Amino acid sequence: MMTKKTKKILTLPAVENQLLELRAGDMVELSGTILTGRDAAHKRMMEYLDKGEALPFDIVNQGIYYTGPCPAGPGKIIGSCGPTTSYRMDSYTPRLLDLGLKVMIGKGQRSPEVIEAMKRNGAVYLAAVGGAAALIAQCVKKAEVLAFEDLGPEAVYQLQVENLPLITATDCRGNNLYEIGPSKYKL
Repeated sequence: MMTKKTKKILTLPAVENQLLELRAGDMVELSGTILTGRDAAHKRMMEYLDKGEALPFDIVNQGIYYTGPCPAGPGKIIGSCGPTTSYRMDSYTPRLLDLGLKVMIGKGQRSPEVIEAMKRNGAVYLAAVGGAAALIAQCVKKAEVLAFEDLGPEAVYQLQVENLPLITATDCRGNNLYEIGPSKYKL
């Protein structure tokens, strides 16, 4: 018999006790302010940090959504904004987690190094449903470019979201839905 999981409410910027309550497999409705960033933005962030410069935005207790939004159509706040594959940011992520990043949103598995950094820093990884980009865009109430405008859709945006539906893929203890889920069906 399956037990019904309750939906967790998460508001960003992150509050530590909210993150501690999340367990791998929990459904989450996320509201608040999140950043966006894909490969090019992450590479640029590392260039800033390698030069000893501060990032042009605050990541402490913040969440970053691995997406490159499409341009907004007439009367729209943002275009489709589905998740990109998260492992492409894995080489950059432990450093950002050590600097205070608390929530990552994307799709697919994360490396053991990222999961260790999540455990060390009390961070979580939330999965967004691939293929639902237009529906996800409906949760965005405000969007503005914060940094790296020259990167176009890969610029860092600040999004105000309401009730963004997500799944806790990896909790801050390192429990990983990508391992837990398949293990239930092994013979």
